[in-house]
Amino acid sequence: MAIYYVNPAIGSNSNTGTSEDAPFASFWAVENLKLQPGDSVLLAAGSVFNDQLDLKYSGTVNAPITIGSYGVGDAPVIHSPGDGIHSLYASNIVIENIKISDTGGAAIYGGYVSNWTINNVEVDHTGLAGKAGSITIRTGSNITIENSTINDVNGDGIWIEKINGVTLLNNTVTNAHGTAADAVQLNDSKNIVISGNYFDQTGAVTPKGVLTLIRPVDAVIEGNTIVGGGFGISAQAGTNIAIHDNDISGYGGYSWSYAIGLGDSGDTRNYDISGNYIHDGVWGVSVSAAGTTTYVREGIDIYGNLFDDLTQAALKVDRPASGSFHDNFIASDVTPYSISPSIIAAGTFPVSDNTTIEEGGVTLASADSLVATDASISLMSDNGLTSHDGLKLSLDKTASDKAGAHHDTPVGENGVSDGTLLLRHFGAAALEKHGSTLGNGDHGLTIEAADLAGPENDNGISHHETAPQPLHHPPADGPIVSILQDSMLH
Repeated sequence: MAIYYVNPAIGSNSNTGTSEDAPFASFWAVENLKLQPGDSVLLAAGSVFNDQLDLKYSGTVNAPITIGSYGVGDAPVIHSPGDGIHSLYASNIVIENIKISDTGGAAIYGGYVSNWTINNVEVDHTGLAGKAGSITIRTGSNITIENSTINDVNGDGIWIEKINGVTLLNNTVTNAHGTAADAVQLNDSKNIVISGNYFDQTGAVTPKGVLTLIRPVDAVIEGNTIVGGGFGISAQAGTNIAIHDNDISGYGGYSWSYAIGLGDSGDTRNYDISGNYIHDGVWGVSVSAAGTTTYVREGIDIYGNLFDDLTQAALKVDRPASGSFHDNFIASDVTPYSISPSIIAAGTFPVSDNTTIEEGGVTLASADSLVATDASISLMSDNGLTSHDGLKLSLDKTASDKAGAHHDTPVGENGVSDGTLLLRHFGAAALEKHGSTLGNGDHGLTIEAADLAGPENDNGISHHETAPQPLHHPPADGPIVSILQDSMLH
């Protein structure tokens, strides 16, 4: 296991490269080596390389090949008229502690690769030759990108395709430019964990969206901050997808813009969408499609989310789907849902036990429950909210196993105890905006069934909460809602 040093300021390609006093001068010398498992190529701090680094050889799981840095000072920088780092068929690679900027092509390109870790890498201003400047990984397995910063990229910030095992952890991706550009796009990949990242497209030139997953399988998207773009999370045509505890805001620009969208591009099965703070955008969760295709959309469970400052409904369902929308918190100025009349009539996507938060006072009103009869569809409060034994407010076991320990929350721990529901995951911003005054109320609205008939793509029924009315049942029948703030339970 050899260590090779590269320093263009003092090096020579005729050196052995195995000491800091006799380093190589350029990547040319490195590329003429037959790197072995466990070897490291270290670039001098503060140095600049105006060439593409080609990785041709593989390490092993226990002895990867490492590209890193040495010395004191700024991270070494790779500029290149092509890609920054380019590799085909190389596995067990670690790339860390370097900067890649002003490249003509991709910052890092890996094709048919496995067991790569990209850690503490800064990418800035790449794709200058009109090519995508992304970190691009195509076809392979076990790719981890962590603690890295990606900014001002032409095209997607991260592009991953056909990878089994993707982990994106604690990265910052900002300003991926282009009409088809997302901060992150994953295509046809599975066993995905995206956690603790900050994705922001507010400064991007004509961006498409923020986080796109096309046909994902077994994915956990948790604890991320997602800002701007035409949409927040597009997770179309997936299977077994958990979207938990994200802060999604600032998306818009289109009439269809959504925080979380699914139901297009193929079948959609088993989505758990919970604990997200969705605010300052257009639609909340959208189960929809561009056409009237007969995709399967089933097992969509949406609960425990907070919706605030949306110009459209918290929930949109305008294509055939099965699931539920329950135990969410919805600001009083947000329309709770817009559901196609045919779906309401079919009763496949019930709405129940949601709570209205009144603007200016966190007045919590019991929400409407959807009840279908032969004569009418009634939107009415549920007077039986005396127990929350069935309420799920934490990650399911599968998601927990993937994502590890649950993130700390600024409001309180998850859980339901003795009929008390503990609000969580909404952070100080929600409390600061709304205050901490609690109250209750319920109301009802009845719509004749004759008004609900129509094809699946008819206009949906948009329901908005009315002002809270006096209680129609004793206070003991309602839920007890508590907020933990400043170590005091209110």
